[in-house]
Amino acid sequence: MKRITYSQVGDNYNTKDPIKKLVQKAASGISANLKKHGFLEIPDSRGESAYVWHQGNILMASVIEGLGTKNLIADETRKITGKTYYDVVGHDTVATIINDLCTSGAKPLVIHAYWAIEDNDWLQDQTRIKDLINGWKKACDLSGAAWGGGETATMKQIVVANTSEFAGSAVGIIINKKRLVTDKKLKAKDRILLLKSNGVNANGISLTRAIAKRLPKGYATKLPSEKIYGEALLTKTNIYAKLIQDLLDNGVDIHYISNITGHGLRKVMRASQNFSYIIEKIFDAQEIFVFIQKHAGLSDYEMYDTYNMGMDYAIFLSGKDVAKAQRIVKKNGFQSINAGFIEKGERQVIIKPKNIVFTSKTLDLR
Repeated sequence: MKRITYSQVGDNYNTKDPIKKLVQKAASGISANLKKHGFLEIPDSRGESAYVWHQGNILMASVIEGLGTKNLIADETRKITGKTYYDVVGHDTVATIINDLCTSGAKPLVIHAYWAIEDNDWLQDQTRIKDLINGWKKACDLSGAAWGGGETATMKQIVVANTSEFAGSAVGIIINKKRLVTDKKLKAKDRILLLKSNGVNANGISLTRAIAKRLPKGYATKLPSEKIYGEALLTKTNIYAKLIQDLLDNGVDIHYISNITGHGLRKVMRASQNFSYIIEKIFDAQEIFVFIQKHAGLSDYEMYDTYNMGMDYAIFLSGKDVAKAQRIVKKNGFQSINAGFIEKGERQVIIKPKNIVFTSKTLDLR
């Protein structure tokens, strides 16, 4: 079987990440524009998932994110089952936005949608549109945010015929400045709490689509659980907005949060400091990841380099807060594992159960 990697069919981070750094440099150079309006940025938020600024006695945070190509799986799986799965498309677009926003400690206020289509004929499918709207609406409600509107763009010759693109932005608020989460709070001996994901989420989807093309039955291929491949990829992403607020409301001192999306478990070391992140325990990868690894012919290193592998949110906190935090996580309907700790040393992630080491050179975002 010929191997297939994410960089061959989707994102090549070696190309994209240097561009992100150029953008950050250019953007930071004009941050003085905020001062003209009497506001100040939080420099520590540069290069993080959400951008934060002082607005009088409060802090505001903003973020923009996109779904990627997960809706293409919904389109193909619909041909098999008859379901549109656009409730998942709407939900997961909101989830990608909100989970990034909440890494700053912000409470979501308003979400805006960006939906792009090739032709207005795409809008004529009433079942699909209703599912998309309901999925987006319910996800906003799960986030505790208002849906402020957005843009539905018709993009002939840019968006491919009979497809669509989904993205959006969000604004959040941090009323008590002590609730701001940046990497400056991180310190040696902090514990790493990993939250269990619902599956693939929205990252590495181009690779999963390439695998489907190789399978004789495509998305209809059954996993050991008897669930078909397409539906296994369309599991709704967890939304952690209310959990993060619950943790903060109960006095848990969160030192940092990393949303495990692009770059896989390398994202555990997203913070700028030179710390080593020692992962001693992990959740078993769900069967969808086992299936992807088998049919792509990838090593453990490559899988953990690309996917969340069953752990999509890392919360860093003092050891004294772990037990309380895990009780709150459970109360909110999620699962967590006291996975490891931080120590002084080279900036790297060591995943002991898999004998994997990600060095700082594999995640250069700042």
